[in-house]
Amino acid sequence: MIDLHSHILHGLDDGARTLADSLEIARAAVADGITLMAATPHVRDDYPTDAASMERRLRELREALVAQDVPLELRGGGEIALDWLVRLPADELRRFGLAGNPAYLLVETPYTGWPLGLDESLLGLREGGITPVLAHPERNAELQAAPERLVPLVEAGVLVQVTAASLDGRLGRRAAAVATALVERGLCHLVASDAHESSVRGVGLAAAAAAVGDADLARWLTVGVPGAIVAAAPLPSRPEPPTAGRSRSRGLIGRLFR
Repeated sequence: MIDLHSHILHGLDDGARTLADSLEIARAAVADGITLMAATPHVRDDYPTDAASMERRLRELREALVAQDVPLELRGGGEIALDWLVRLPADELRRFGLAGNPAYLLVETPYTGWPLGLDESLLGLREGGITPVLAHPERNAELQAAPERLVPLVEAGVLVQVTAASLDGRLGRRAAAVATALVERGLCHLVASDAHESSVRGVGLAAAAAAVGDADLARWLTVGVPGAIVAAAPLPSRPEPPTAGRSRSRGLIGRLFR
């Protein structure tokens, strides 16, 4: 599997604190079946990470993974706060390209509120040739109340990333319900760990894939789409979920998408 959202780089944000912490997350990822992980430190007011710092830590961790014989491929990136999209020069944004691909950018969804400029900012990136990947919207209170907000964004080409711990229930029933509905409705394109450590806010991508309930769809979410981003290849078509899965979730989707 491929994990395109993590806070594995130490000393940059609220994720790994030390290089040893980073190695713990890496070992947990490998044990979970992950072969490639994108390091996406926060880029926001409380953690104003710059691209040079991200790249330096990335080199350090890559060297440590080789020295410790941890078979995990590591790519760069950043989780960019909405208001930082306009603060960063274009070349800096490109250096934060998701998994090293400057055509994609991971954008953080705020946990509370739905800023008036959010849709406009994401669509502006699309118009500029960058595909935004909206991180963990299922954890936003406003989106939980009205998940149909994502429909026009997805139709315009925005990708949506759901957190593994939301999908398998570790982040509570409401996040799990919304994450499941987004997957079933076709409003989720990839699942990622958002790992901050190796335990509670850890990896758990395999459990989330199992929670999807359909092997083809789970592979699309954890291998197909993220793999295409890594390879700068066209995104694969979404497989249709089995009829039984649609039947089980119809009531949930009906309640959330009124």
